[in-house]
This record gives sequence, C-alpha cells and structure tokens, in this order.
Amino acid sequence: LLPGEAPEHAAYRLSREKARAAGTRNPDALVAAADTLVAIGGKILGKPSSRDESLRMLRALSGAVHSVFTGVTLRRGEDERCAVEETLVEFRSLSEEAMKLYVDSGEGDDKAGAYAIQGRGALLVSSLRGDYFNVVGLPLCRLSLLLEEFGCSLADQWRNS
Repeated sequence: LLPGEAPEHAAYRLSREKARAAGTRNPDALVAAADTLVAIGGKILGKPSSRDESLRMLRALSGAVHSVFTGVTLRRGEDERCAVEETLVEFRSLSEEAMKLYVDSGEGDDKAGAYAIQGRGALLVSSLRGDYFNVVGLPLCRLSLLLEEFGCSLADQWRNS
C-alpha cells in the first residue's frame, strides 16, 4: 500500500498490477485479477499478522459498518478494463469471548479484516448492502460486466461455464 492511498484506489491499483504481471507472462490470454481490501473510517485492514492483530481488527469492526473494496482487472495484451466494487458490511456487536473463539478457529487468518463471510464469519454480519460475492473476494456481477466489454456476452458466459 502507498502512504495515504485511499482504499478504493489501492484495490484498483493492486488488481491492475497483478493483471499486468500475469499478462506479461501470458500476452495472448485473457487475464483476470482481483484484490480485496477491508476499510473502516478510511483505514485499511489487511490480512492479520498475529492473533492480537486479528482481535484488534474484530474489535474495530464489532457493531460498526465497514467497506469491502475489490479491484477487478481484465487484460488481454494491451487491452485492459478495470473496476472497483464496494460493499457495505455491518457487524453485529461481538463479545470478547466470541471474538477470541473466532480468532482461535483460524478462519480469518489469511483474510482482509480477519474474517471470512463465507464460513463461520457469516454469523458476525448483521447486514450488507451490495454484492455478497465482493465480500468473498470476487464480485461476480462486476466481472461479468467486464467480460461483456471484452465481447463475451452473458449468454456466452453461460454457454462456456
């Protein structure tokens, strides 16, 4: 992350850098790359590096609304399309015991914000506004729209799946 970089800009930039790196190795391929960040109050919460950091993150998220930003980039050769998806997630108020048990499960160890909505972490969330799949890490509707910009219609996407 760059100093002072806004979370949505960071997600955009990181997905673009990943796509460019992969595209260099595979210039004829259609490359998809994504990067997901959790932010609260403008502060980016990355992947926790310790149990204590996981607890600090969960305490910050408890009873609060935060944003999940995913930058998505599709690239083929020099042709590139980028977008950022934002989903607002509200956590229920969590007891210290619940947070410790969740951290001890290890589920959020390698996840931005120290939680995984697709697992036990679903019970941490009281509501969300936006794309659920964005919180998982890949906003499927946004990806589909970018694929359409590359000439792959929704019907084609269904035929090729």
